[in-house]
Amino acid sequence: MTTTSPEQTQALGRRLSALLAAGDTVCLWGELGAGKTCLVQGICQGLAVAQDVVSPSFTLVNEYEGTVPVAHLDFYRLKGEVDLEQLGYDDLFDGKRIVLIEWPERASGALPRERLDVRMRWIDDRTREIEFMSDLKKYAEIVEK
Repeated sequence: MTTTSPEQTQALGRRLSALLAAGDTVCLWGELGAGKTCLVQGICQGLAVAQDVVSPSFTLVNEYEGTVPVAHLDFYRLKGEVDLEQLGYDDLFDGKRIVLIEWPERASGALPRERLDVRMRWIDDRTREIEFMSDLKKYAEIVEK
């Protein structure tokens, strides 16, 4: 799938939100500026989050209340597993919220196995390719759609 604007990427996020439920984890892979936060904004819009959704680059995690609670993590500035322990990382996977992780490669050893991977990359200066992947039956519908 491709998008050519932040608005299209957010619209895709809104569509994705309808397929997610509490307990789901989505890992967003891609270079700086690939649209990861735009997709998260769309997901949160679809979940009726009222707050402004911004990348938690310095705080590592932002939590939002919507029709389903959302934990938005950004590991870009992660310094190691000590940071994960300090933010209560394991507690976020209690099945009560959707967990969205940007820059998951910075903590690949700590990622849950049950997750949906979203890979984003630029094709040209306007077009980004977005690919949904999971080998779990739980996410097969999302990958298919």
